[in-house]
Amino acid sequence: MEETMKGLKVDKDNKLKEWLVNYVGTKLNPEDGNVTVEMIVEAISEEFPEFLLAVAEENFIRGYKQCYVDIEANKSDA
Repeated sequence: MEETMKGLKVDKDNKLKEWLVNYVGTKLNPEDGNVTVEMIVEAISEEFPEFLLAVAEENFIRGYKQCYVDIEANKSDA
């Protein structure tokens, strides 16, 4: 089965990740003790939704711009 980014266990390999993993681990108390990316997104969406909205907005805009780039590239190939 292919693992998605959401299911990846987050390692504490820098100070920010260490703090965030500890925070989310304390907040959500996972049975196996592992904190995943999905758990971090869940915790941030509850406590700091403005941050996730800004990330989602930027991702949408970049995708939209890439669509136009792809359309123009395909017009040139025709």
